[in-house]
Amino acid sequence: MPTAPPAHLPARLTLTLWDFTWYTRTGPGEPFADLDRAFAEAVERGYNTVRVCAMPYLLFGSGLDTTALRLGPLGGGLGQRTRWYDVRAGTTIDARARLLQLFEAARRHDCFVVLSSWEYQQSPSFATDPAWWDALRRVEPERRAEALAEALADLVDFLAAHGLADRVVCAELHNEAQGSLLAEGLDPDRTRRVVALRPRLERGIEAFKKRHPDHLVALDYAGVPLGALRGVPRTADVLVFHPYVYGVLGELNETFAVRNRDRPFPQQAVRRELLRAGAPDLAEWTLPPADRWKLAATTVGQRELYLHDWCDPERFDAWLYDRYALHRPLMEERLRTWIAAAADRAAETGVPLVLGEGWVGYTPLHGTFEEGPAGAALCRLAVAEAARTGAWGTVVCSNAAPHHPMWADVALQKACNEAFRAA
Repeated sequence: MPTAPPAHLPARLTLTLWDFTWYTRTGPGEPFADLDRAFAEAVERGYNTVRVCAMPYLLFGSGLDTTALRLGPLGGGLGQRTRWYDVRAGTTIDARARLLQLFEAARRHDCFVVLSSWEYQQSPSFATDPAWWDALRRVEPERRAEALAEALADLVDFLAAHGLADRVVCAELHNEAQGSLLAEGLDPDRTRRVVALRPRLERGIEAFKKRHPDHLVALDYAGVPLGALRGVPRTADVLVFHPYVYGVLGELNETFAVRNRDRPFPQQAVRRELLRAGAPDLAEWTLPPADRWKLAATTVGQRELYLHDWCDPERFDAWLYDRYALHRPLMEERLRTWIAAAADRAAETGVPLVLGEGWVGYTPLHGTFEEGPAGAALCRLAVAEAARTGAWGTVVCSNAAPHHPMWADVALQKACNEAFRAA
């Protein structure tokens, strides 16, 4: 039987996505230099929950000394105009102490934390050496979910020892499980991969529940895998889905082979339609040799990093707006359908639903499509659908966080969060 949410947790979770940035960008002037300020701004905008990569395997599985964890940019200037990768300068943290600081600040501001891991997606690419990445790779793919579950259980023990475990909403085994290296070696077909991953995730859930039967364990999926929901284990306590609908952004990615490495990269077309003056060719743009391991440690491809770094944001946005009218009805319908399907699956298994990320997709840091009127309308629609279908929690948008420009749109975030909590 699923574990029910404890009574002390909010009736509705209003989430802001702090991912791994809460520890990668802690230097002077960075968005998480002052955790109390970040939480105060979150509360002002109507949030009561942050969702983070808690680096569980690094802290409690790798065996590495994390008292002076060195973090920084990718190197070679890469990522400085790309969301999540625009780390300005290096920093050194005591990683366990930083975790305690996060939870202590959450308590001071009456907020809660969703524990997750991005470690098999990109977190270790921000380290200055590959030790973290090497430790993750040494775990056999069949055991990775269990290894993360054990590390998360140790992390909850650690928080409990410091009187902070009541701040935990749930422990996700991993962010977007089927899109991470938890699924390494499985069928590349997106539908079949979800089904094939199920035994690994079930073993991970069992390992966590043996240690913490009274804490919630969650599963997290990219998109809403229609046609493969039978692959979602029934033993999780919370289901988390990320309805990125893409639509017009998907057309851009397909037109310019941004994610399809089986096709040649159309350098001249990309330069003609999207890039800013002075951009190098993709073939000329890479990390210094000593840092090239970082490209393997992140699932974001080099083409996408290149496009986001070197695009002219106005040209990128204009390309999307020129075609949006054709995509808008289908994007809105996909949002409704995916959220309804996710809610139906959660109801069928008797567990809460959380929409932990969403709506359009991965856009350049300085692009404004998702921050502008089109994206804002999708935010309002998605939050309304989350409320209508009885979701326990939702983001306003993945880009509504201190490390994205959308954080400045206080009115939109307050309105969406107030509407969701009042529903």
